[in-house]
Amino acid sequence: MDDAGHIERLLGRRPQRLQPQRGGDVARSVQASFDGGERILAKFARPGQPSQRLEARMLDDLRRAGLPVPRTLAADDEVLLLAWVDAGARGWDDEVQAAAGRAIAQLHEQPLSPVFGYGYDTAIAGLPQSNTPTPSWRDFFRDRRLLARADAALAAGRLSAGLRHRLDTLAGRLDRWLDPATVPSLLHGDLWGGNMLPTADGGACFIDPAIYHGDAEVDLAMTELFGSAGPAFFAGYRELRPIAPAFFEVRRTLYQLYPLLVHVQLFGDSYAGMLDAALHRLGC
Repeated sequence: MDDAGHIERLLGRRPQRLQPQRGGDVARSVQASFDGGERILAKFARPGQPSQRLEARMLDDLRRAGLPVPRTLAADDEVLLLAWVDAGARGWDDEVQAAAGRAIAQLHEQPLSPVFGYGYDTAIAGLPQSNTPTPSWRDFFRDRRLLARADAALAAGRLSAGLRHRLDTLAGRLDRWLDPATVPSLLHGDLWGGNMLPTADGGACFIDPAIYHGDAEVDLAMTELFGSAGPAFFAGYRELRPIAPAFFEVRRTLYQLYPLLVHVQLFGDSYAGMLDAALHRLGC
């Protein structure tokens, strides 16, 4: 079935025009236009990727928690149809960044879980992500995130044995950096700039989640990994929630290890150098 026919089967209307969108390392994204000017976003899963129903489910959970996300129109295993997010002429300016910071702070304030993890497994960048509930943040981060992703990257032939050994060393030292009093916050889970969209009214909208309950600082660390957020984002966040100095001193680097491992598993050596540098900064 062609793309237009697939969309028609889900919506009962056939788009008049399909325009591929930039990006799409994971799903293939297409803008579909209809008579009357309506536009939607259609995300098509690539072979071997999780069902698009999973992303729809995560977006629905974030919407119920109050985070601005696109409205889900329909989904099946292969395609997710979302309402179009209109940025107008808006860019990722300070007003939008501050709005994004406030929205994420509000998400992190949700008292939704007594444990870390989630009620179902999710995915990040198309890779499976285990969310078996765990009462200890140190244990969850070590076993379900850091070492599980390191093992997957090693098995894929993308992570060297030397880097894997250094991650084991770091995993044995997590008590130095992680606060046993950390409380679970609902996380977007993949909070880089490509997943935070400006809206025409100066707000922000969020896509492509990888949700679970974890330390709120995980999302903050991800915003800084590729320079996605600037001072205005953190100023907006601080309007509602404080940020501990230890985040900028050490935990920012610690929490960037997991998304770096995701990139190593997906893309290989081009990110191994960044992982090596982060481990050096942590003394491993």
